[in-house]
Amino acid sequence: MHVTVCFVFAAERRQLILEMVRANGAVSLRELARVVQTSEVTVRRDVRALEAEGLLDRRHGGAVLPGGLSREPGYPQKTHLAAAEKSAIADLAASMVAEGDAIVVGAGTTAQELARRLARVPGLTVVTNSLLVAQVLAHANRVEVVMTGGTLRGSNYALVGSGAEQSLQGLRVSRAFVSGSGLTAERGLSTTNMLSASVDRALVAAAAEVVVLADHGKLGSDTMFQTVATEGIAYLVTDEAATATEHAVRELDALADRGVQVCVAPAAQSGSGALPLVMMPTHPAGPVGGPAIGSGPAGSGPAGGAGLRGPFPAQRRSPAPAPTPVLRGRAGTA
Repeated sequence: MHVTVCFVFAAERRQLILEMVRANGAVSLRELARVVQTSEVTVRRDVRALEAEGLLDRRHGGAVLPGGLSREPGYPQKTHLAAAEKSAIADLAASMVAEGDAIVVGAGTTAQELARRLARVPGLTVVTNSLLVAQVLAHANRVEVVMTGGTLRGSNYALVGSGAEQSLQGLRVSRAFVSGSGLTAERGLSTTNMLSASVDRALVAAAAEVVVLADHGKLGSDTMFQTVATEGIAYLVTDEAATATEHAVRELDALADRGVQVCVAPAAQSGSGALPLVMMPTHPAGPVGGPAIGSGPAGSGPAGGAGLRGPFPAQRRSPAPAPTPVLRGRAGTA
């Protein structure tokens, strides 16, 4: 009888998991465990069983519908995926932007969160193909918004096509903040839609540096169209959950080995103010020749006013709290 009851519970739990994935397109293991009120270990076992039946695909940190290389969840579904993590990533990414900067911000829900923080940066110029980003910044004081042309892609409220790409020709800004559907050390940033990938490539081509915004659920996932090769990524801003599993740590270490400066945003603490920087130390000479973001001695990184060697002014802001090293060098070492 005990075995039969456990089987019924497992069947009901797996059905609920499947319904969540079908409704959202992709769901993290953490969220699944919270909803079905069990451990991530149990959920991971359920996901493996459902994958064996061909009902869903496993991705690092979560589950997606079959055909995840080419399927993209719509905007309503994306807004509920890793919401807290995206907020933490946006807080950290916003600290990389200073008064008077000119930047590019791509499409996506993480970019929309970043735009909410950028609304407080005076003298900022933001070039974007995202209607959501533009809407957030529309009434921001002393923030100039420049939109690309193009054709509206309704699933993510972004402008795509030749009109968008042509409007970016001849443009030069300090940094591009972009997201995607997957990120691997082997292939870099990728997305599921050909038109979105083409515009994203044009966006990053206009920037001196590329900052990728990717929550832990995207690490280790490889989707159909490459947007930024690993060698073209200067910084990765991800969330603390990316350091919680061995697979993700290996991916971060591999990215660091290829010169990407990996910056980890910790979860927000109740009653705390600005989030401290938590970083994974990387090689001393990344693609831009400067160290990873941190708050070491003045001149040692963006928080110190130097370290970035792009054709734009050094960051101008107060030093951030001292970062807490998460990893040193190779994965698994302290």
